[in-house]
Amino acid sequence: MNFLDILLIIISSAGLLHGSAFAIYLFFFKKKASLTNYLLALILVFMAFRIGKSVVLHFSNNLEPLFIFIGLTFMLLIGPLLRWYTMGMTVVNFKFQRQYYFELTPFVLLFTSSLFVTENWFDTNSKSVIIIFVSVLFFVYLHFAFYIFLAGKHLQKIKKSLRKQEVTKSQSITMSWLKMVLIGFVVIWISYFLNIIDDTIPYLVGPIMYSIVVYFLSVKAFQLKTTESDGNVFKKNENAILFKQLVNNIINNELFLNPNLSLAELSNLIQKTPQKTSEIINQNAKQNFNDFVNSFRILKAKDLLVKHKNLTISSIAFDSGFNSLSSFNAAFKKNLGTTPSAYRKTIN
Repeated sequence: MNFLDILLIIISSAGLLHGSAFAIYLFFFKKKASLTNYLLALILVFMAFRIGKSVVLHFSNNLEPLFIFIGLTFMLLIGPLLRWYTMGMTVVNFKFQRQYYFELTPFVLLFTSSLFVTENWFDTNSKSVIIIFVSVLFFVYLHFAFYIFLAGKHLQKIKKSLRKQEVTKSQSITMSWLKMVLIGFVVIWISYFLNIIDDTIPYLVGPIMYSIVVYFLSVKAFQLKTTESDGNVFKKNENAILFKQLVNNIINNELFLNPNLSLAELSNLIQKTPQKTSEIINQNAKQNFNDFVNSFRILKAKDLLVKHKNLTISSIAFDSGFNSLSSFNAAFKKNLGTTPSAYRKTIN
């Protein structure tokens, strides 16, 4: 064995050992036990088996066919585990459902079949053996690719739903982390699949790419503290719910028409203190209380300016909930950059 082979063994085995150590930490030494950490640990354990098989196969010509097939079967576990992990990190109170066991059917069938593979049968190199082995190989990697796709699709669905609300820092970190995880597995998948369709790609590229990916992800996991969180970071923001409740009350009951509407009155609607209500408005509307209420009054004023051209600017001001013409003019210009009179001229 030359120096290059030794170097390749060290590099490819390093990721295997590092990933295994990370899995042991998540299983036995992580203070906060969570389903997501266990799922991530299982992914790392089964990847370690898969990578270990690759390293041994590359440097040995005498690996039992049984171990080759069993090594492949672990890929049928990693896919579902990756999808469940993605869901666990993004779904509030995620629990393992009984129907998920059906997703393990391909693994059970192939693993059971592997137990009947004999060395004599495998070494015949007959056409039927080659067809079976190649078929299994392609099925395993397409199965893995399918589950990466499902995990990515779920992530896109969560990302789309977050556009409707203010994204918290924890949610943003979790989404970024999962994106990195999926990209990492895509890189590993490509490195292995290229070897299948093109023998010029060294088989050991897969384990080496895994080593790089697992080092990167483990560092990021500790930097982002993703092992400390789970899907509960996606709980609906109470402030966002209360803000929506406020807006609905103001619009449906036209509370803004009251020129003396106070922060205390709005606070009573959601049974919060004025300080908390002010915080909710600032956080969700990016406005203070006065500007927030005036924004509804301006919408009403715009509607009156369009539909009732015979009304005076002063009448529209009072009918919109302002208690003076000067405050109306100031608020209108602050919102639209022009005066009510000038705005009326543009719609004539």
